[in-house]
Amino acid sequence: MFKILAILVVLLQIIGATEAAFGVGVGVGIGGRGGGVWVGSGGTNSPNPYDSSSASRLSNAYTALQAWKSAIKDDPLGILKTWVGSNVCDYKGVFCADLQDNMGSGSVVTVVAGIDLNHANLQGTLVKELSLLTDMSLLHLNTNRFSGSVPDTFRDLTSLTELDLSNNHFAGPFPTQTIYIPNLLYLDLRFNSFQGPIPDDIFNKRLDAIFLNNNLFDGEIPQNLGNSPASVINLANNKLTGDIPFSFGYMSPKLKEVLFLNNQLTGCIPEGVGLWSDLQVFDVSFNSLMGHLPDSISCLNEIEVLNLGHNMISGVLPEMVCELRSLINLTVAYNFLSGFDQECSKLFFRNVGFDFTSNCIPGREMQRPQPECSAIPGGSLSCLRIPGAKPLVCGQLFEAKQATTSSSP
Repeated sequence: MFKILAILVVLLQIIGATEAAFGVGVGVGIGGRGGGVWVGSGGTNSPNPYDSSSASRLSNAYTALQAWKSAIKDDPLGILKTWVGSNVCDYKGVFCADLQDNMGSGSVVTVVAGIDLNHANLQGTLVKELSLLTDMSLLHLNTNRFSGSVPDTFRDLTSLTELDLSNNHFAGPFPTQTIYIPNLLYLDLRFNSFQGPIPDDIFNKRLDAIFLNNNLFDGEIPQNLGNSPASVINLANNKLTGDIPFSFGYMSPKLKEVLFLNNQLTGCIPEGVGLWSDLQVFDVSFNSLMGHLPDSISCLNEIEVLNLGHNMISGVLPEMVCELRSLINLTVAYNFLSGFDQECSKLFFRNVGFDFTSNCIPGREMQRPQPECSAIPGGSLSCLRIPGAKPLVCGQLFEAKQATTSSSP
């Protein structure tokens, strides 16, 4: 039910933006017969037989869906048994809406506004005819067995804002056509077998959520990472190499979640990490990051989960990191840290998860054997750090960013 309500919210927002007529009706998707959502004054999901615009759009939808149906080879839940006849608004998983015609006629047109076939366990491929669904705002295909490639015609889906192809059997290079869908805000390609480099252009688009985790992507993270306005970026569980781009510290201030864990990243954590005042999750565990932690990490006032474990980080854990009031879990295990301040010992009394095992901290239990601590990995690595004897003041860091931004051409 929560999923259906979420879809309703998205559809209602879209309809409001296109001057929807008054009145609301609801139909359930995969779970039952009459799979649609309709919004309009009629209170029915049957298209108006006198509206030629509706007939044309729904005729295109029928062509697209029937072509797709023929490319689906296994339907264990019997969902496609309802995909019969010209009234596509009765198809399970298909959501229709009544929209105000934007051609100035004042009439209401019925369109396919969304498809949600999450967890349908369908086996097949995507077809080029799906690009006929130009009014579709969301396409959710999580947890199926779709394979092959994403059709080039997907860039013609001009109304699409959410595309979820996660947990399928897609393979091959990054489907670049997805990032040229003009109004796309949410892209989810996780848990597939895509491989090769991540294209630079993905971080030049206005995507708010980028999920590329659990694929086979390799190469370096593009240097223009900092151009992205996204609030969530998940690149975990791939084969990415190289340093975290310096531009990472100059990303959108609305960034909330960054997950780069379980790759092959090297180098230092950028100094600019502390500029993300709203960041809640930062996980770079299971990489090969080295050097000292930047003091700017102590500026992450909203951070809840900070996982730096299973790297080669050295030095002392900054006291101000342990003073962050929103912390729920702090993990620095399996590094080469040489100590932490008394403030960090208080984390246990604050009911904050704090794992510092397998470091090189004298007098603490469950640390590395002394021979391992005699040669710190990356000891000669020079990380770019803002100089100063006193701990970095977060306001000064912000001013430094502003100065850098204003001086840029």
